Amino acid sequence: MTDGEALEPKPITRRARVKGRALKLVKPIAGLRKRSNYLYFWEKRWFYIAMAVGAGLIYMPTPQGLTESGMIILAMSVVATILFVTEPVPLPTVALLIIVGQVILMGIDSKDVAKSLMSDSVLFIMGSLMLAVAVVKQKLDTRIAWVLVRMTGTKTSRIAFGIALMSGLLASFVGEHTVAAMMLPVGVTLIQLTSNDPKKVRNLAAVLLFSISYGSSVAGIGTPSGGARNAIMIGYWKEFFYDPGNPDTFQFLVDYVTWMLYAYPMFLLQIPFVTVILLITFRPEYKDLSRAVVKLRAKVEKQGPMKGTDWLAILIFGMVLLGWIFASTQYGMGTIAILGAAAFLVAGLVAWPDVNSGVNWGVVLLYAAAISLGVQMKDTGAAAWVAQNFLDFLAPLGMDEGLGLWAAVSLLTTAVTNTMSNGAAVAVLGPIVLKVAVAAGESPIVIGFITAISSAFAYLTVVGTPACTIVYASGYLKTTDFLIVGWKMVLMSTIIMLGAAAIYWPLLGAWLEQ
Repeated sequence: MTDGEALEPKPITRRARVKGRALKLVKPIAGLRKRSNYLYFWEKRWFYIAMAVGAGLIYMPTPQGLTESGMIILAMSVVATILFVTEPVPLPTVALLIIVGQVILMGIDSKDVAKSLMSDSVLFIMGSLMLAVAVVKQKLDTRIAWVLVRMTGTKTSRIAFGIALMSGLLASFVGEHTVAAMMLPVGVTLIQLTSNDPKKVRNLAAVLLFSISYGSSVAGIGTPSGGARNAIMIGYWKEFFYDPGNPDTFQFLVDYVTWMLYAYPMFLLQIPFVTVILLITFRPEYKDLSRAVVKLRAKVEKQGPMKGTDWLAILIFGMVLLGWIFASTQYGMGTIAILGAAAFLVAGLVAWPDVNSGVNWGVVLLYAAAISLGVQMKDTGAAAWVAQNFLDFLAPLGMDEGLGLWAAVSLLTTAVTNTMSNGAAVAVLGPIVLKVAVAAGESPIVIGFITAISSAFAYLTVVGTPACTIVYASGYLKTTDFLIVGWKMVLMSTIIMLGAAAIYWPLLGAWLEQ
């Protein structure tokens, strides 16, 4: 080969050009893969941290007084709590892990685990969610708003009180998430009819929307059907203390009316304070909503009179409510809720595809698994062990009995419920606090009520309660708004609850025993 031939460039073939382009793409693609893997592990970091914490607890030496099974279920509870708070995976995934963990880690027969998943409390939760879909399907929001302003007048303060009261009265029977979903369009309608500029109605929106969420939250304590947490606590009382063959344990069979006698007056007492706190914290730009009311009236008149299907839906729900009040002891609240949902389907007021798509079946599974976990906490002795250590911690502070213990249980529950759903909070804490009551010589009924009621004090965060999440989704509120007003709500609700526990409940208990 001559020098000239060596210097003469070779023609670049099509294959070489394609290969060159591919080589140029390899490094960026590899970089993207590395970055994608890094992002995946970063997003799931709390999942792996929770798993590591659980493994560490399982393999550490078992503390004195705690069984090996108790240590495992305690580790599972800690892992579940971390996953509830951080949500690195969908929450129903946590439920699936709880089920699998009981079978694989604890060696419990899968049939027994399956049985523990389905109880009347779970049926009640499932039925309530199905009823919620059926009620919302009727689209009664503008009619409710019109009835509201006709009762309250056009002054902002009175409308805010009316929204809180109506939201509360409804939420005390059908659940706060349902009412928040129904009442949010009512609040947004009044806000938008006042002004289309969100900046001009910033404080007005906060007052009306928080009236919905906080009115629903304080009312959720009023009846067993007001929230899953109430049904869960009733289930724990029956599971832990009730013996059909022992007449002395009938005091632990709390029915619908008994729960209302204990808790409903507290809800009614809190409603005026909710309005006062909101009006002081957020001073609304408009003192009167006359212009919005005129526009609202025009919308209602355009809809025309109520149809027969609307009245039928109201009748069915009224029958369900009567069943909860008068027949829940005999048939269970869950059976009645399921029957009500079936009645809506038979009447054609809601279609199954609507129910199937509208019900969050993952929530049903989550509550079922959480209750199953709580039962294992009791059966393995883990709840009793934690309860005793909790009392030992409170003793030097003088808070191991009476008002001090009540306040400590309330504070613990409030802290937990602001980081996870209130139902999950009661499911996790219920077995522990009931064992605390036994160890401290306190009434499990009183401690149970304090726990269930305190789980409604999720005023501080957007994710603390479904009602807060729903009103936040409107776009009118900031996350800091919840902190600004939430601590005042927590203080007010705690004082009223402890006052009721110290004065009203003993008088009521003495009257019921007569």
